[in-house]
Amino acid sequence: MKFALVHEWLTPHATGGSELVVREILQHINADLYALIDFESTNPESYLYQRAIGTTFLQHFPKAKQGIQKYLPLLPLAIEQLDLSGYDVILSSSHAVAKGILTHSQQHHICYCHTPMRYAWDLTFDYLRSSRLGRGLPGIATRLILHYLRQWDVLSANRVDHFIANSHHTAQRIWRCYRRQAEVIYPPVQLDRFTYQPQKADFYLTVCRLVSYKRVKLIVEAFNQLGLPLIVIGDGPDRGALEAIAKPNIQLLGSQSNATVATYMAQAKAFVYAACEDFGIAPVEAQACGTPVIAYGAGGSLETVQDVRHAPTTGTGLLFGPQTVAALVKTVRIFEEICGKIRPESCQQQAHQFAPAVFQQRYLDCIDRYTATRSPPSSPGDREKFS
Repeated sequence: MKFALVHEWLTPHATGGSELVVREILQHINADLYALIDFESTNPESYLYQRAIGTTFLQHFPKAKQGIQKYLPLLPLAIEQLDLSGYDVILSSSHAVAKGILTHSQQHHICYCHTPMRYAWDLTFDYLRSSRLGRGLPGIATRLILHYLRQWDVLSANRVDHFIANSHHTAQRIWRCYRRQAEVIYPPVQLDRFTYQPQKADFYLTVCRLVSYKRVKLIVEAFNQLGLPLIVIGDGPDRGALEAIAKPNIQLLGSQSNATVATYMAQAKAFVYAACEDFGIAPVEAQACGTPVIAYGAGGSLETVQDVRHAPTTGTGLLFGPQTVAALVKTVRIFEEICGKIRPESCQQQAHQFAPAVFQQRYLDCIDRYTATRSPPSSPGDREKFS
């Protein structure tokens, strides 16, 4: 069978978990690759260098490389212009509009969904509050655009024959937004980038993009109170505000190389994570180093971190809630008292559940099951055979 793989955008700045899934799929399935825009096939440092990649009219729009989100109202139209009628199986890796491609009745469309479009659903009001486009007359236009985007998002979900979710949390969101069932396959985490180190230094660490929903401000404010050493790695629009409030016990290092991040991950006393993520790769990477995790007890963290208070022999960290400074301060103080009960080898073993080989086996098994017949399911009863 002939395969096509569709992703949202491929740029040097897009290096998150969804891009790792694309890379892993291409290592095991011979598929032609498509995206709204592509600036990786001309990047000598990319694994996609000189690869033929199909794109849309947005490829030629001004400053598309710096962020295609500025053309948000056009994304649904653009993805529908990709002609994939010559393929038997369409694989999409979707966190926005990739699942919205047009298919015909003899094609299978299997979507690996990282999340329903967050700024159209869960993060709508956060997005409106933090953006100048969320206020005044532009705010009215933005709300109208998001309204129609949600309608299109639900409609386009009906073009997918089978959903795969990156966590049970995401599967629940897929059901809430689209009323569709999804099989859960955790994304691959590149564990071989990280070195297991049982001996730890005396500092805490967080690594992420410095944007509002990552809740790094909450972490900084908590450690301002605690007075404990904290290192923050990452860059983003919130960096200036965080630097303005951070006390001397907190270092903001900005963006760092993968090697530097891995070194800090291995040495940290604990990795701190305050976001509600659909999966969250960074806490798994920390555990691969034998580093415990202190994470907000919601979203993917509930599936990747074992609270030592509930799993005394296999615990890998502590979960806190609610998502407040006071709750994090209290949990870090508890960690200071009981951190010796968390075994580094337990953290490493937990991380191995998310190794690329596990993803490969489960994902390829799904593809085999879903494509066992050349005709995609045409009714709810048929779909149940593939669930």
